[in-house]
Amino acid sequence: MPGTWILAAAALGYSILVPGSIGLFTVLVVTALAVVAEVIEFTLTAKYTRKYGGSRRASWGAVIGGMVGAIMGVPVPIVGSVVGAFVGAFVGAFVFEMSRGSGGGTSTRVATGALIGRVLAAAMKVGIGVGMAAWILFAAMV
Repeated sequence: MPGTWILAAAALGYSILVPGSIGLFTVLVVTALAVVAEVIEFTLTAKYTRKYGGSRRASWGAVIGGMVGAIMGVPVPIVGSVVGAFVGAFVGAFVFEMSRGSGGGTSTRVATGALIGRVLAAAMKVGIGVGMAAWILFAAMV
């Protein structure tokens, strides 16, 4: 489960279990930030795949591969889902671009773009998550 959604669920749970602690506004803002983080994650991966010459098919391959890779990486503690998402985005874009009829060099370039997009998206998602955590902690202490 993505970390931003865990933070949103924690904010909701804390507001329910400790009445008067975290307000509804904070829970809604944190949930909205989690949605924004997910949208950024998928759009950046697809955008960079296209920026590096990939087809729409390769963009979908990168997004789907990233999700599958993240799920497959879950059994590896701490970094498994992150590394799995990176590898999955690369492999997904590569395979989907190759199935389109592109050569190995083109498919590798497109897959590299998908990987770069996924890394940038992960960095942005971490930043949003840190902001969410700070907001929740501040709301809980006030």
